[in-house]
Amino acid sequence: MCLFQYDDDPEPEEPVPAGLLHVPVRPGTTEVVLRMFRTPLGERTAVGFTRPDLLATVLGAEQPWIRLSAPALRALASALGTCRLTVDPTFTAPVVTPVPARTTAAAARAL
Repeated sequence: MCLFQYDDDPEPEEPVPAGLLHVPVRPGTTEVVLRMFRTPLGERTAVGFTRPDLLATVLGAEQPWIRLSAPALRALASALGTCRLTVDPTFTAPVVTPVPARTTAAAARAL
């Protein structure tokens, strides 16, 4: 048993260290911004992929990304108020688009 923990040590539920991750980002005002997601239960999480093809499969080929280590991603996510890191998620829901408000006349016809 090792008495020392290193930044690259895996979490108990992770079998091996994730290494460098492909992290989805979105354009910001001057730089890129870390893209945050939600778990099925609604908890905020940072997401990283071990391969760019996995990221493209889940989020699309146009999704911009950067390379970060798992400890660096955790540090950035904790600054945004979340501690959870999800590696290689297999599903994401589409972005919610706002529904235009119906006019009073259209709402009356719907009834």
